[in-house]
Amino acid sequence: MLKIHETLTATGEASLVHLAIDSGELALVLDDKEPLALGESALEAVMARFGAPLEPSEPLIAVATLDLGGGRAVRHVRHLALYDVIARDFVVYDVPGRDSLCALAITVSAALAHLARANLAARKT
Repeated sequence: MLKIHETLTATGEASLVHLAIDSGELALVLDDKEPLALGESALEAVMARFGAPLEPSEPLIAVATLDLGGGRAVRHVRHLALYDVIARDFVVYDVPGRDSLCALAITVSAALAHLARANLAARKT
C-alpha cells in the first residue's frame, strides 16, 4: 500500500488515504476500510487532468513507491520550495516513454475518492 495523503478529522484522529493493488486492480483505501476499486484508467485520468510534467531539477524527497506493473509506478514525494515553510506532498505518476506527471497529493486523493465512490455506486445499481 502507498499512503498518498493524511489529514486530521474534527476529533483529531488521523484520516489516511492509500493506494493499493487489490485483486489485480488499483484501489483506494480510506481510513483502513475495505478497498474501493478504481476504474482501470482512473489514476491516469486524474493525473492527466491535474498533473503537470515533473521538473527534473526540483529536489524531491522520495517517501514511497507503488509499482503498477508494465513499468508504471505511482510515487509519493515531498517538495520544499525556497519560499515554503512546510514541505508539500505530491503524487508522481510514471509511465515509460512519457513525461512523469506531478500533482498535489490532496488534489489527487480527493479526485480518486470521488471516482472510487462513484464507481462503487455504479456497481451497486
